[in-house]
Amino acid sequence: MVVAAGLQQVRATRYVAPLREGGSLPGLVEADDLGIYVTKFRGAGQGVNVLVAEVVVAGLARALGLDTPRQVTVELTEPIARYEADEEVQDLLQASLGSNLGVDFLPGSFGFDTSHVVGEDFAGRLLWLDSFVANVDRSWRNPNLLVWHGRPWLIDHGAALYFHHGWTGGVGSPERFAAQPYDVGDHVLARRVAAARTVDEVCAAAVDDGVLRSVVADVPDAWLTSVPGTETPEALRSVYVEFLRARRDGGRPWLP
Repeated sequence: MVVAAGLQQVRATRYVAPLREGGSLPGLVEADDLGIYVTKFRGAGQGVNVLVAEVVVAGLARALGLDTPRQVTVELTEPIARYEADEEVQDLLQASLGSNLGVDFLPGSFGFDTSHVVGEDFAGRLLWLDSFVANVDRSWRNPNLLVWHGRPWLIDHGAALYFHHGWTGGVGSPERFAAQPYDVGDHVLARRVAAARTVDEVCAAAVDDGVLRSVVADVPDAWLTSVPGTETPEALRSVYVEFLRARRDGGRPWLP
């Protein structure tokens, strides 16, 4: 096990089982630190941008005082892929050699539904976060919240930060993202929208420039693919900070 800058790095020792409810076919993986991780693979159809969003949004959630499982990078080697019997999984593992995202498995957790009562402060911070990062995947159909030890934990943030999927020809406009409204209609806590405005100033202050730089710094270089005009990982990190800063400081018209 190696401790590096950013996320802790572990090495996969055994592929345990696929989690077929996820569209990208995440799986349970055992690592050399004896941990079990829900692993999201770089070779899945959505690509590494999804892994970037997972790391950045989880870091922002922690800055806002919201619980989200610990993340690591899981190094996947060829022998583990070779001996997987399921051909679909084997193909995915072969396409994902190298660093992947591991998220702590929370044993005994269960899915959140609206029968679980949460306070106004939690509701406000969650709605603020999802609005800030434009997370379209926190609906009542699929809340992407787990209840563990009596508290809600945030998971699955890959659908946020949609803007980076359009960077094939170069980065777009931070100002456009800053003004993009957030449709709260399907959000699992849509009825609590007033709470987001109550905590607006506190949340905006909590994600200051130091926090933005810190959470983007956690993203491994290997996941920051070259974009025209920003050919280095550090240059691309600066663009992510610029987009998030513009969203935070642009008057926040996106608040529900």
